[in-house]
Amino acid sequence: MLISVMQDPVIEGLESEESISLLELLTNGGYMMIPILLLWMVAIYIFVERTRTLSAAAKTPESFKDQIRSMVIAGDISGALMLCSKTDTPVARMIEKGISRIGNPLKNIEVSIENVGKLEIYRLEKNLNLLATISGAAPMIGFLGTVTGMIQAFIAIAQEEGAVSPKLLSSGIYEAMITTAAGLFVGILAYLGYNYLVSKVGKVIHTMESNVIDFIDLLQEPKKQ
Repeated sequence: MLISVMQDPVIEGLESEESISLLELLTNGGYMMIPILLLWMVAIYIFVERTRTLSAAAKTPESFKDQIRSMVIAGDISGALMLCSKTDTPVARMIEKGISRIGNPLKNIEVSIENVGKLEIYRLEKNLNLLATISGAAPMIGFLGTVTGMIQAFIAIAQEEGAVSPKLLSSGIYEAMITTAAGLFVGILAYLGYNYLVSKVGKVIHTMESNVIDFIDLLQEPKKQ
């Protein structure tokens, strides 16, 4: 009973020294944590915004292709254009451009659709390069923060008179390493997010190409008959 009473203050003291909140830990990282935090916020915004945009771009109604086919075969060009204008997807905008060029040589129609497709791909890939930049820049900024933190730690050690306290040495080093850990965390997640979005863009582009091929084949059908 006496031993437990004597050990309680020691245990409580150790717990109070060892328990550090996440906010305190990030604050100890120094001013280099500010750009890392900003990059983290930008990366989250880009990922969420692009995910929503790409998900909407991939949702072309199942009946859209069949309706366009029926209208073009029936010669209802105005109805087909109206259907395309009401469907807010890259596929619909490309098909709309092709329908508006019906009557021109097939090569001209293909070029017009291809030009619209390039614009749509540019919109789909918007800000992806910035996300890739963040995945590389965040770890570098974190490493820079570690280097500057280590310099400050060694300056403090050099100015210390007498024997250097192990606590002073360890605290300076761990505070310097926080920025590297934070930078790697942001960089890794940004890199994973970038690759995920690139794969989604690839799927949308594949859908666009497939629908355009079907549309060009539809325009060639009367010539085969």
